Amino acid sequence: MNAIALGPLLISLPRLYAVGCALLLLLCARFLLGLPRPTQQRWFTGLIIVWLVGARVGHILLNMESYSAAPLEALKVWQPGYHGLWGMAAGLVWSAWTLRARLLAMGGAMAMLVAASSLWLVLVTLAPLGNDFAVDALPEVTLEDVEGIEVHLPSLTEDADLIIVNLWATWCPPCLREMPLLEEAAQRDGVSVVVANQGEDLLPMVRYLDEQQLEFRYALRDPSQQLMALFQAPGLPTTVLFDGQGNTLDVHVGELTRAHLDRWLKD
Repeated sequence: MNAIALGPLLISLPRLYAVGCALLLLLCARFLLGLPRPTQQRWFTGLIIVWLVGARVGHILLNMESYSAAPLEALKVWQPGYHGLWGMAAGLVWSAWTLRARLLAMGGAMAMLVAASSLWLVLVTLAPLGNDFAVDALPEVTLEDVEGIEVHLPSLTEDADLIIVNLWATWCPPCLREMPLLEEAAQRDGVSVVVANQGEDLLPMVRYLDEQQLEFRYALRDPSQQLMALFQAPGLPTTVLFDGQGNTLDVHVGELTRAHLDRWLKD
């Protein structure tokens, strides 16, 4: 899982790690750099802004093909999409410029920034707060589509190279925002997309799909939220990627971006 639930809030683990590393950096800087408080505040505040801008720009440049299809997606800074190494490079430039009159403090600040960024990358890679998949294969579950036809999930491996199972509900704004992306993915050869509505009646589900003119071959109902329990999903939306043999490849909690979905389909 790439997120945890804190009460009603769904917290992205990479962002949680980033906040922790930033606080550690601030603490170390306060006690070790010996900077006057105004200078330290200016450096650290600017560092956070520059890091975020550099990391966002780096991610966009590395995924230019995805963002060129929908340029306004680049402005959705609340979505995932930040590249740590680009952020660190931008932060090093900012530190060198801001602290150029204090060479010793500049060297210390740059060393601390590299250490904090490296720690964040290690935490994101190892994911100590959650890295295991709740299921290692498509579960033995049968659900009904909007026409009342039963669909046995493992049977989807018969005619697909990749299977995407998305858990959603009409009351979930991030779920609705990612629906057009999932519909585009469903139109690709060798890709089967299951949008499994969690816990709602048939009417609101069908009404939403009809109003938005969204067509899915596998628009399924999961009124008892079996999949949410099996996937141990902390919230909605949750999307699970399976290969053509039904093995779990990845799990994403929260809103999917075009870049993330494109990377799934290319890899």
